[in-house]
Amino acid sequence: MAATEDDFAEFVRVALPGLMRYGHALTGNPHDAADLVQAVLEKVGARWAKVSRNCADPTAYVRKAMANTHVSRWRRTRRETLLADFPDVPAHAQPDRLENEPLWQALRSLPPRQRAVVVLRYYEGLSEAEIAESLGVSCGTVKSQASKAMATLRKRLGSLEGGDV
Repeated sequence: MAATEDDFAEFVRVALPGLMRYGHALTGNPHDAADLVQAVLEKVGARWAKVSRNCADPTAYVRKAMANTHVSRWRRTRRETLLADFPDVPAHAQPDRLENEPLWQALRSLPPRQRAVVVLRYYEGLSEAEIAESLGVSCGTVKSQASKAMATLRKRLGSLEGGDV
């Protein structure tokens, strides 16, 4: 049992920076990214012996779990939350340094699955086959999602310059 815990601890130590970057790109902010990574690693850690035994690439398994968890959360929380009264004092959060970056805003506006494909392809440098394996979809789905995402990004970012990107 201790060897399994040590293996998981080593996996987390090595994979955590990349998982945090992926989570940040998926969620749009570092706080939600940390929550997402923690929630997924808790679930994976509880089943680490089985995951490490059955998965050739545990990082791909964790990325897929992160994408699925993020989409599930997004579906649950995209509904309106009604308040009885407005708070007396507005909350002042520290602004994200990327908040006003046009590329970041355009990326955040993509649907979660398209955002995951773009992040894995252009930020993490994975191939279409690796992305398909990570997300549990076909290569054709990866290609179509990437094509739709890139068209959307070109349209949104091209309007900033008055031409096509």
